[in-house]
Amino acid sequence: MATVELLFSALPEHVRTARLVAAAVARRAGVDEAVLDEVRLAVGEACSRAVGLHRNGGITSPVRVRLTEDEKKFSIEVGDDAPHPVVTEVVVGGTTVTTTAEHDDAEGEDDMGLAVISGLVDDVEVSADENGGVIRMSWPTTPAAVLP
Repeated sequence: MATVELLFSALPEHVRTARLVAAAVARRAGVDEAVLDEVRLAVGEACSRAVGLHRNGGITSPVRVRLTEDEKKFSIEVGDDAPHPVVTEVVVGGTTVTTTAEHDDAEGEDDMGLAVISGLVDDVEVSADENGGVIRMSWPTTPAAVLP
């Protein structure tokens, strides 16, 4: 299992670098050429989201990107240190009501970015709490051809 880790300051101009690195590592890992644009776009959305959360929250820690090549899949994790509102589900009269500690326009933009990522990536998982969040994405790889 090969892993590449990238840490960058929460500046929009570094998102392009993360996209380029992700595409290069994905290509090397055996991700199909037809899917590389989706990898690039999904990483761009995830990194832009993390940069925005850091900048809006005044967080100075770097955005984290981990690219992992396994035997049959290529995975990317984009992590932020922004506190996310705690989601609570309460059953009221047989109906589940979801509430968050706070909700503002920035969360609406956040939801839009997550919707774009979900449209680009079949295997995506988002987790977040008061200590930060992680978006995990993965794509299948094809084994390299064995030369005689």
